[in-house]
Amino acid sequence: MDSFKFENLDIWKLAYEYADEIHDLTKSFPKDELFSLSGQLNRSSSSIPDNIAEGTGSTTIKDCSNYLQVSIKSTYESVSQLYRAFRRDYITLEQKNYFYHKANVLVAKIISFKKSINSRGKF
Repeated sequence: MDSFKFENLDIWKLAYEYADEIHDLTKSFPKDELFSLSGQLNRSSSSIPDNIAEGTGSTTIKDCSNYLQVSIKSTYESVSQLYRAFRRDYITLEQKNYFYHKANVLVAKIISFKKSINSRGKF
């Protein structure tokens, strides 16, 4: 069976792992946050691998690059939401720092991939 382009990308795998770990993290949030912070954090983190995948289905480098940019923005959004979770005492400092580091690595790798496809003119 042929694979989709994104399935072979380390950035997609890393983003997917990040989203899964965020999902596990939010299971411990208060139930009254289910449709607010928990939901927001799950949506923003899930958007990261989804936009990477969607970008690889693009017909132009510019379009792919735009989707990669959205994935970067979603990563930033999730970091902001992690701060809110920390300030509300839903997560520990260690958890916030762990995900902050993962988000930093992820953004750096997405930026690197984006630069690479822009300079090569293909993905």
